[in-house]
Amino acid sequence: MSPLSELENRMARFHAQMDNKYPDWEYTAIFGKVNLYYFTGTMQDGVLLISKRDDAVFWVRNSYSRALDESTFNDIRPMESFRDAAKETTITGDTVYTETEVISYAHLQRFVKYFPFKHIASADRIIADVRSVKSEYELALMKKSGDIHRHVKEELVPDILREGMSEAELGTELYQIMIREGHQGIVRFGMFDTEVRMGHIGFGESSLYPSYFNGASGNRGIGPYAPVLGSPDRKLKYGDLVYLDVGCGYHGYQTDKTMTYMFGKSLPDEVIEMHYKCVDVQNAVASMLKPGMVPSLIYKTIMDDLDEDFKKDFMGYKERVVKFLGHGIGLQIDEMPVIAKGFDEPLAENMTLAIEPKKGIKDIGIVGIENTFVVTPKGGECFTGNNPGMILVY
Repeated sequence: MSPLSELENRMARFHAQMDNKYPDWEYTAIFGKVNLYYFTGTMQDGVLLISKRDDAVFWVRNSYSRALDESTFNDIRPMESFRDAAKETTITGDTVYTETEVISYAHLQRFVKYFPFKHIASADRIIADVRSVKSEYELALMKKSGDIHRHVKEELVPDILREGMSEAELGTELYQIMIREGHQGIVRFGMFDTEVRMGHIGFGESSLYPSYFNGASGNRGIGPYAPVLGSPDRKLKYGDLVYLDVGCGYHGYQTDKTMTYMFGKSLPDEVIEMHYKCVDVQNAVASMLKPGMVPSLIYKTIMDDLDEDFKKDFMGYKERVVKFLGHGIGLQIDEMPVIAKGFDEPLAENMTLAIEPKKGIKDIGIVGIENTFVVTPKGGECFTGNNPGMILVY
């Protein structure tokens, strides 16, 4: 259960950022389940009304009793519909700020039917910025997720790889193991309409297949109707590269980690060399994860230092190359900030990021690494282990 002091601190930081950027704001309405959990400690269906002047109220449709059981939030009230909440709310101002990246048009129309705001504005960036800096409470949960992640990927996976198993079989076995070790059972993305069961699981060239979202690696999945988990047809063969980009979560908070394995024999020296160059890139980025460093400058510094040959198929394969080196992470895999062009706000202490330099190699697959770090004055501190990957499995 999220402590009341934690929820109060989050709300205070939200107010401070709204007051700074939008001094005339009056109301914010939160509908998204992840953001509701962040501010109230429960994911019940309803709306959190945050007023500039009065205490916030969480109006719950279903389940009110569960919300009371799970949450320490100060003011939780039941409603049958938005009509009930509107009757008890004094509406001030013409504009409501909300999650324009999350709420559907139809849902918003049901809300403004009873809350007749004239204008809709985005609170997405403010919420993202507040969530990007983690408290000690949040960091402790991410460290626990990282411990699970490291143990499973570095110590347990080699024992379950066997010739002839499919990617889908590996995915289901890995899922059971991770649940047993404490994984929360779900990996959450913020990208619009993106479903992810665990992450990307690929044998050999399979990891070069395009993903259906913006990522460096790929995944065929079960099929075009469910591009998740792994292929039931691609079987593990002697000499394959095994690529696992799989998220882990503990009590809501997630870490991201990619590990690679060589099944049965070592890959060619030039492939291993490319892999370890990605590891060097990760370590170079991690060394710059300090308060005050600017993500766009980190990205430029790293990319300017890479030779042109290495840049070919770096962070993807062929036409599918992404333009970032890492991303924020927390309640969702894809959070702020991003190590990429255009992200010019300086890093702050206790921001958390997944750094993932990777490179596609024809007929081999995606090599490289990913780990989750926290920003500290001494540089990035890793939560997910220091094994460089390319683990040889016999």
